[in-house]
Amino acid sequence: MKKIWLLASVVGLCCGPALAQTMDELLNDGKNTDNVLTLSMGFDRKSYSPLNQINKNNVKRLVPVWSTSLMNDMGELAAPVVHNGVIYAINGKWTFAIDVDTGQQIWRTPVQLEPNTPRANAALNRGAPTIYNGKLFRVTNDNYLVALEMKTGRVLWTKKFADWKEGYHSTSAPIVANGVLISGMAGGESTTRGFLDGWDPETGEKLWRRYTIPGPGEPGHETWPADSDAWKYGGAPTWRSGSYDPELDLVYWGTGNAEPYDPRPRGGLDSLYSSSVLAIRPKTGEIVCHYQFTPNDVYDVDGTDDLVLADMQINGQTRKVMIQSNKNGFMYVVDRTNCKLVAAHPYTRVNWATGVDLATGRPQLTGVYKDFLAGDEVSVYPSRGSNSVPIAFNPNKGLVYAAPWDLPRLQKLAPPKVQEIGKDSTGVIARQPNVDPGSVVGYFIAFDPLTGQRKWEVPLTDIPSSAGMLATGGGLVFTGKPTGEFVALDEDTGRTLWQFKTSSSVNATAITYTHKGKQYVSIASGMGGTLARRFVGGKVPTGGSLWTFALMPE
Repeated sequence: MKKIWLLASVVGLCCGPALAQTMDELLNDGKNTDNVLTLSMGFDRKSYSPLNQINKNNVKRLVPVWSTSLMNDMGELAAPVVHNGVIYAINGKWTFAIDVDTGQQIWRTPVQLEPNTPRANAALNRGAPTIYNGKLFRVTNDNYLVALEMKTGRVLWTKKFADWKEGYHSTSAPIVANGVLISGMAGGESTTRGFLDGWDPETGEKLWRRYTIPGPGEPGHETWPADSDAWKYGGAPTWRSGSYDPELDLVYWGTGNAEPYDPRPRGGLDSLYSSSVLAIRPKTGEIVCHYQFTPNDVYDVDGTDDLVLADMQINGQTRKVMIQSNKNGFMYVVDRTNCKLVAAHPYTRVNWATGVDLATGRPQLTGVYKDFLAGDEVSVYPSRGSNSVPIAFNPNKGLVYAAPWDLPRLQKLAPPKVQEIGKDSTGVIARQPNVDPGSVVGYFIAFDPLTGQRKWEVPLTDIPSSAGMLATGGGLVFTGKPTGEFVALDEDTGRTLWQFKTSSSVNATAITYTHKGKQYVSIASGMGGTLARRFVGGKVPTGGSLWTFALMPE
């Protein structure tokens, strides 16, 4: 059993953070603009704030008020949260509490990984810290769920939920829904079986486990071969985070690719619930409904990206929907009351399907699938819709802001081999395309998810974006670039209105909030993740830091 973590290092301040948060506070995230309590600034994952002190007219006066080291060279992909004047940040090595006024550390607590953990030198955390009832919850790369006391950083309990020796690891933020702490896992290329766990946030007692691949006798098991154990190691990881609708009392969580990509061991069947969204009851883990974005996924096009919850006018009626910019290149609008497809449009170049049949919900395949199955090397667009980061949705305009890629995946079938639990087994040989200097490889876009129309696009040459998006009531969209620029775009045109060069790569998502009546914007900087390193490794220094900006007085 893993040892209890080291005590937090505390740097003296006159006061510490107050106890937090009730479920009501989490559900009302955004109404008190001094606090940002959840990932993407709300359980609906819109990454939108109505704050407008910082706006198109004055954003040129935006300046850093402090920056602090996050003591990490492995990458900063997580957004912080804020409560009562304290900003909380996580990465693969540390958990921090920082004074919003000064950037001074209040406490920090180290992550301790089990000896010989294979990803110890590349441990990442996505999402954000999860705070509830005076506790901060997070996962570690070696599959521990940890509860820390928000006031001191002291570790209250740790729970191991999977074994890295079986191919599991963990990167995503848990969520608290209806008083239940829900966490996921990663390892979709390591011959694992995906799951979600429900926990008592006070004690760490496990309440339920919901596997994302149905076993014998469960609905959906018929989509796996009856004459094999392929379902036992078929993937469908839950390596991003979920959304929550308290009115419907449903949590929406995306699942990753089927394993292996080679469809033959899976019988060429749909392989539920891979590359899907699951709507589950937080108290029980019961699956209420699902929608599968990519049946029989052979392209590694996970359905794990953030599910934005919105109420939209569709054919004269208000519909409760969820929106996802899927890795497969289509942006989906799905009814969140019943998981039925409403709309699906390509938001980047797509060549593996011509569209999605609204009646059946299934993609209309091109010849790419047959060529791949015949043993040819195929060029699949896109390699990823975007690089696993939050989109932003402005509910007043009905527009999504995203950073799609325009690059292919080159792959062909690999020689067959026996699958073993915990061993890599994608079933393909893949390689990266050559990119000519000056080539357009991605975009910043404003996109109408109902019509599929791009309102504007900003081409990105040589290096695509790996940062999330934040939209604000000031008419701004904040995002970043792997080369280190933190930028503010005009929400109506995409024109860059302001930018600041941070000390490393920007692969995270910004947040905005008020403190003592003044609007602030914070972003983590620090190159990390395989793809960011592939494009800019050696050209941009490593080293994690947290930057906070405000308007310079006139």
